Amino acid sequence: MSTPTLSSSRSKDPSEQDLRRTGSRTNRGNSNGSSSKRSSSKRSGGLASKFTVNGLLIIGSAYMVVPVLWLVFASTKNAADLYGTSAYALGNFSLFENIAAVANQDGGLFFRWLGNSVMYAGVGAVLGSLISVMAGYAFDKFQFRWKDSLFGFVLVGVLIPNTATVLPMYLLASLVGMTNTIWAVLIPVLCNPFGVYLARVYSASYVPAETLEAARMDGAGPIRSFFSLGLPMMMPGYITIALFQFVGVWNNFMLPLVMLQDQQLLPVSVGISIWQGYSVPQPEFTPMVITGSLLSILPLLLAFIMLQRFWKSGLTAGSVK
Repeated sequence: MSTPTLSSSRSKDPSEQDLRRTGSRTNRGNSNGSSSKRSSSKRSGGLASKFTVNGLLIIGSAYMVVPVLWLVFASTKNAADLYGTSAYALGNFSLFENIAAVANQDGGLFFRWLGNSVMYAGVGAVLGSLISVMAGYAFDKFQFRWKDSLFGFVLVGVLIPNTATVLPMYLLASLVGMTNTIWAVLIPVLCNPFGVYLARVYSASYVPAETLEAARMDGAGPIRSFFSLGLPMMMPGYITIALFQFVGVWNNFMLPLVMLQDQQLLPVSVGISIWQGYSVPQPEFTPMVITGSLLSILPLLLAFIMLQRFWKSGLTAGSVK
């Protein structure tokens, strides 16, 4: 009696198996179709984001490069071509004549301004960055009273724009008779809250506490440990802070404009603005203003080219933290 039952069930198996195979193929087809749709949507989304990023990069690059190109083209023109031709048209090549005019104007005062800027920015970058590195190192490696509160004041200083502090610093400099001297420009730029913040990040990332502990056990004091171990390890960060400081002091305008009256002490940024004021009634000053602006960016380019390797490694070091 059991044998016919088995044979009948087996006779139904092929059709059921066919249905199962058909359903499985349908499910596989649906899954393959959905996966292909997902992959195509991912590809389209990736292409859209790639085009968006590339487009933003192109716009940002053009925003920075186009004015520099105009400056280069305009510095090769005399006053007639500057006003009589389009922005990027080539007129009579007068670059060397414009440089000679800049050098001869006011007895070569432009190069005195350029030297002042190199002095202000160089001293501010070297000493200001050293002070920032020492302060950041101290905030990271030492424990002292009100440490977090003091560092909070440093962060507040990062948020305050420099122009907001120009008038208070001028009043303080007037009280001590320091206005119209180089110290009125040099002393304020030695304090860099952003540099202190970066230095603390570099110190926490690249100066191991074990190394300092080993130096202490060998008899090295805190000052010797900093200059022998801490500062060399933080050198890429020091170079990065120095470059930021150099550019910031070089482009500083409001502080020397308010503090200085003697034209022999002015930096190039303020001096060119004075010539710009002369160019309104006297258009022949315009080529000198443009050529002087071109010459004024050359030290910045030279500094970046010379210190590019340290600058890149310093930025990478700061990003690790």
